[in-house]
Amino acid sequence: MEPIDALLLVFGGLAAGVVNTLAGGGSLLTVPLLTFVGLPGTLANGTNRVGILIQNGVASWGFWREGVPGFRDAAPLVLPVAVGALIGAYGISQLDDAVFERLFGFVMLILLVPTLRGAAGAGNSSRTLSPWLRSLLFFGIGLYGGAFQAGVGILLIYGISWSGVDLVKTNSMKVVINFCFTLLVLPIFLFSDQISWPHALALGAGFAAGGAIGPRLAVRGGERVIRPVLGVAVVALAAKMLGFYG
Repeated sequence: MEPIDALLLVFGGLAAGVVNTLAGGGSLLTVPLLTFVGLPGTLANGTNRVGILIQNGVASWGFWREGVPGFRDAAPLVLPVAVGALIGAYGISQLDDAVFERLFGFVMLILLVPTLRGAAGAGNSSRTLSPWLRSLLFFGIGLYGGAFQAGVGILLIYGISWSGVDLVKTNSMKVVINFCFTLLVLPIFLFSDQISWPHALALGAGFAAGGAIGPRLAVRGGERVIRPVLGVAVVALAAKMLGFYG
């Protein structure tokens, strides 16, 4: 890996780590970024999970330090998300690179609108779901997160905030859930030989910094500044992955 590529991954991970902690969608930047520096799609998807694990671990500690721990409230949701994530991760690890890259490109475009909207409006609902419907919802979120990861934070925010949990608490719970299911699915990508450790460590360094900064910005409007930049990058990199240029 060239030094310039490592530097690009560190700064990309930093931006994505902040975005992921504030809401979600950072992997819409980092997975294509990994392909941009030369990794095949499936290898990029697996490598990205190392940074995601680091970022969510640091962010979970950061929210706890800020007085908004999410461990206890997130615990009931971890099981259905984890089961879905294991199935999704195994399924996606069986795809070849060409199929994955096209599929991920379409996922990026589909998620562009909710990514740019971020969590606006979340946390204002007072609706509740029955336990089995809630388990089914979070199983589906886990299935998607295990397969793609990108944008799963946004899905978790809307799922958690369905019952009126405030946005800061929701984000605290979200990073805990993300950490737990990523820890479980990472061995699938490891045993499938879909992790490039030099790239993972460079990206992870940036993710860690972003995960440390994100909790401090969670209630200060930082998301509104970062998301327009992310949106431009997502459009450009999605176009590249779909073969519109390059």
